[in-house]
Amino acid sequence: METLANLESFVRSAESGSFSAAARRLGLTPAAVSRNVAQLERNLGVRLFARSTRGLALSEAGERFRRSVAGGLDSIQEAIADIKVNAGQPAGVLKLSAAPGFGMDFLLPLMPAFLEKYPGVTPDWVFDSRPLDLIAGGFDAAIGAGFELPPGMVARELARIHLIAVAAPALMQGKRAPADPSELAGWPNIVMRSPMTGRVRTQVMRTQAGEEVTAKQQAVMLVSDPDALSRAVMLGLGVGLIPVPHAAPHLASGALVRLLPDWYGDVGAVSLYFTSQKLLPAKTRAFVDFVVDAFRAQRLPDALSTM
Repeated sequence: METLANLESFVRSAESGSFSAAARRLGLTPAAVSRNVAQLERNLGVRLFARSTRGLALSEAGERFRRSVAGGLDSIQEAIADIKVNAGQPAGVLKLSAAPGFGMDFLLPLMPAFLEKYPGVTPDWVFDSRPLDLIAGGFDAAIGAGFELPPGMVARELARIHLIAVAAPALMQGKRAPADPSELAGWPNIVMRSPMTGRVRTQVMRTQAGEEVTAKQQAVMLVSDPDALSRAVMLGLGVGLIPVPHAAPHLASGALVRLLPDWYGDVGAVSLYFTSQKLLPAKTRAFVDFVVDAFRAQRLPDALSTM
């Protein structure tokens, strides 16, 4: 009878095409995963992988074996997870990803209450705006906007993110403010480039009454990070369309002023992403439920939309 460790090392390596990626997911070293797979191959008397400098590829026998055992392995893991979920408090390292500005402003402040409630959980935060392979990277959950859901992941929407037009007070001194988004074309603009696609998105702005106008921006500078966009606008380099959570503290301090107060752009949802397995680890389930409840109780969705 093969050990669960050998079978799991094989299936996760087959899914990711890499011993290293499987090791991150399993909490093992790549050498340990490689040994487990090699032992399985010796016991079965067949070669399951074709190994090369470019990575792993399943052999014909390996592909048949993967189809046969993957479903059963998932069932066993769900049963083990069920026992753990019902046997005790959430515990262990919880690997999380979030964009730097959003994570530090809205998620880190939730951590004192979360850790007081779940002292056995150790959050391991990675602050990065770039798109990540959550499964291959061994992440338990991620918070962000505009992600394409890979197979095996689900999302819970936390809030909608709105854009507003802002500028430095010095830039506006002695000048007539634009009357609608089309008049932004007459101003220098700092423009946001998508960090995921590299493209500049044309923003359509709207009013509460449903009127829509395209914001025409003449770029004097392009950036790929909303915090950099805020800083460039505060320096007086141009007008910017900035997400509300990034603009709010600078509006409160007077470093920025809002233009077009009746207009906003909707850039989509910020969501919490995690694996779609039926029985989440207790630590992940606790984090997901805590963040969703905290956003609702603190009315954070209102803080992320138009003011």
